Amino acid sequence: MNDMAKNKLTTSEISILRELIYPETFLHIQEETGLSYGAIRDDLINLISHGFIEVYDADATTSISPFYDSDQIENFSFKATKRGLKQIQNHAI
Repeated sequence: MNDMAKNKLTTSEISILRELIYPETFLHIQEETGLSYGAIRDDLINLISHGFIEVYDADATTSISPFYDSDQIENFSFKATKRGLKQIQNHAI
């Protein structure tokens, strides 16, 4: 399987990943990145599908990835996986 995302993360995806060292809510991501709801939703779905972040229930106690409601993505918390953290290192400034 070719990992196309390895070197092609967008600036917004990198910004989101940097916020997810610890489990964080959708609202936290929105407040810290300043990105729109739609942009965050799209980036989160991409990052989840590439295995860079995990989805947790709202209180960040139970990992439920990959079973989450993408239409109500704001009701979940997110955390970078080991693979996602490596992406942050690959894009360090």
